[in-house]
Amino acid sequence: MKPIAIRTATGALWLTVALAALPLAASAHHSYAMFDLSQTVTLQGTIRDFQWTNPHSWIWIDVPDAKGAAQQWGIEGMSPNYLARRGWSKHTLRPGDKVSLVIHPLKSVEHGGSFMSVTLADGTVMRQTGAPPAASSAP
Repeated sequence: MKPIAIRTATGALWLTVALAALPLAASAHHSYAMFDLSQTVTLQGTIRDFQWTNPHSWIWIDVPDAKGAAQQWGIEGMSPNYLARRGWSKHTLRPGDKVSLVIHPLKSVEHGGSFMSVTLADGTVMRQTGAPPAASSAP
């Protein structure tokens, strides 16, 4: 049997290794490696669904292709809590809304990406980052 000091030192070493690995696992969850952050794509289409869910929101949008057929795109956004602090609600996007959506596309060139901003039919621009949109001063 090993002396207590060696067992304690070995246990402490393994505990240190395990604790050091935790931030790596957490940061892997939030990786943007699948998105081409050097490119932006603007999609014009119709909201199919807006999923106000944790840990990430999802925007499903139908975008017409060159022949006019609807291509469904899945766009990943930040959490509802994060978006709410920037002026969003679960009702910001509704099925049938016509929008212009700016994304970082998937590197795989599949129909998906990471959300950057959306321009609503009334011209309001909602962003994923930055301050909430300014209140309208129209009479």
